[in-house]
Amino acid sequence: MEKTLQSYTPVSLEQMKAVRLMNRIDTKYVTTLPKLIRLLEMARDQYWVQEIDGKRNMPYYTLYFDTENCDMYLEHLRGRKTRQKIRIRAYEHSGISFLEVKNKNNKGRTAKKRVECAAHEKDMHADFIASHLNYEPERLQNRIENRFSRITLVNRNMTERLTIDTGLRFHNFTTHTKCALDGLVIIELKRDGLTHSPILELLRELRIQPSGFSKYCMGMALTDEGLRKNRFKPRLRMVNKICHIDYNSKFREEENN
Repeated sequence: MEKTLQSYTPVSLEQMKAVRLMNRIDTKYVTTLPKLIRLLEMARDQYWVQEIDGKRNMPYYTLYFDTENCDMYLEHLRGRKTRQKIRIRAYEHSGISFLEVKNKNNKGRTAKKRVECAAHEKDMHADFIASHLNYEPERLQNRIENRFSRITLVNRNMTERLTIDTGLRFHNFTTHTKCALDGLVIIELKRDGLTHSPILELLRELRIQPSGFSKYCMGMALTDEGLRKNRFKPRLRMVNKICHIDYNSKFREEENN
């Protein structure tokens, strides 16, 4: 995969600011590493790859918050079209992190509000949280964290971004369960409205179908046996098929002190 990435024309972080897409339509796809490698080979003439300090596959860290009763998780489980999510996303290659509130409306559009914030500074931004989230800041707890590597592609018309996440790992703060999804690839197409997307034809050719996949919800479902998860079972079976993980079994691993 790294060899294929090196054959792409690079685009800088400064150039990428033209396609921030803070109010956008997101479509997710889940596939395997062999199909990802083939997709990258097919797309190289129509896409550039983001490069920062010579790196094209960047490490990311995310810390998700929810209430004691996991209200935001349950909203997703119930299938509510309008829902929220709050997290701290850290771009580990740059040392920059943001507190982000994501709002999804009933038309499938995602709007994101964010403020620069380190993981331990969340309580300093109570006013930001109160302004953008439907839950009181004092109700929020650390629920789960994840790490993964991300490739970011942009089409040559600069109208969309394609993020590709691999090496996803979770750690649940309540159950202390860890889970690694080796072999799983999450592709997300981010575009403003229904602009033409060159990648769609390639995805269809490879029979990679749209598939909702919330990292927060799937991570919680995989690492907390006490949560309801009936609506997520088809995706959990898909994860099991790709990663050979039985989501009903225990894979507890106590944190090293």
